[in-house]
Amino acid sequence: MTTTSPRASAASTGTALYRTEVVHTRLRQPRRRFRKQGYTWLVDLDTPVRLPRLLRAFARFDARDHIGDPTRTIRANLTTWLADQGVDLSGGRILMLANARVLGYVFNPLTLYWCHHRDGRLACVVAEVHNTYGERHRYLLHPGRDGRARTDKAFYVSPFLTVEGHYDIRAPEPGDRFDVRVTLHQGGRVVFTAQWRGRRVPATPARFAALLIRFPLLPHRVSAGIRAQGLWLWLRKVPVVPRAASGCPRTEHDRRGTR
Repeated sequence: MTTTSPRASAASTGTALYRTEVVHTRLRQPRRRFRKQGYTWLVDLDTPVRLPRLLRAFARFDARDHIGDPTRTIRANLTTWLADQGVDLSGGRILMLANARVLGYVFNPLTLYWCHHRDGRLACVVAEVHNTYGERHRYLLHPGRDGRARTDKAFYVSPFLTVEGHYDIRAPEPGDRFDVRVTLHQGGRVVFTAQWRGRRVPATPARFAALLIRFPLLPHRVSAGIRAQGLWLWLRKVPVVPRAASGCPRTEHDRRGTR
């Protein structure tokens, strides 16, 4: 098992802690808005670091939680995947924005990787999407100077949305703040938007402990919240799109990563 755990002194290496807000908006009938506050980590995959022993179980980053071979590092798996897509970083830096594993559980609806060439230039952004069925898919993005990119939808996420259309994704590299926006277009109109924004806070053990108290069992709550929203839609008789009818078979990476 490969583990990376952040600590306070990691700020200079790229690892950071963010206080976050997520807003999901469904623009089809019945309309629905879902807002959730929490925290997340920005991790430099080249610099494994550790929290004090008492906090380590609350912030783990394991390769098994992402696409690829769970016996390798997150970076090694991503680098191999990028090579298959024709992207060679030549050892350049990779920053990952993701939730940490907390007491043995993690759920990351979206993990973002900012991948750089050796000279520091941004090579690409990778968006790794996880659904509540244990499946995963990666989108390779080449954002413009404004941080925006477009990609066809190719993965089953919500049972209330078909696998068609395209995403407009705005994912500028995080600094003191980050503001990621995802817009799903289907049938010539916007049907769903998501915003994930955060404000950088001191990545000290004391601040992290305070966030753990303010947002206990965060990944468990994120997963439960998404399922609760799905139940709300189901009770209102919104048609369900079966996975078998989605036309989106899982890839070998997805099957290997599913537990």
